[in-house]
Amino acid sequence: MNENEFEISTDKKRLDVAMIHRFLADESYWAKGVPLAVLKRAIKNSFCFGVYQGDRQVGFARVITDYATTAYVGDVFILEPFRGKGLGKRLIKTVVDHPKLDGLRLWFLGTKDAHGLYRKYGFKNVTESPIMERLMTILDPDVWTRKQK
Repeated sequence: MNENEFEISTDKKRLDVAMIHRFLADESYWAKGVPLAVLKRAIKNSFCFGVYQGDRQVGFARVITDYATTAYVGDVFILEPFRGKGLGKRLIKTVVDHPKLDGLRLWFLGTKDAHGLYRKYGFKNVTESPIMERLMTILDPDVWTRKQK
């Protein structure tokens, strides 16, 4: 595989929603069990990036943003057979360098195991940021399973 055989696109019509759902619902640690309807609504209301080898989608990232001040980067993944080839780095660089996201004041994301990747593009642990004391969250990890009952 060479780098030139992969393309990154923001065209939502190209997204393989079934593949994205399969990965997020079954393989991810952060969105396990996400209902398809919830994912479709999330995609509709986000700025999405697909990584493609020809017509086959092999990666994804989603940015929740107002395009003026703030962006949350989420649902970032590269399918397992395509990892270790620099596609994750290329994807994140494409996201943070995208002209529609230029000049944002605050970027944030959550990760359990990819800190090294994101640090290369300027992200820091929240504890290293002066904004830490201002951030607050509500986390309801069981919302999807409770609502399905």
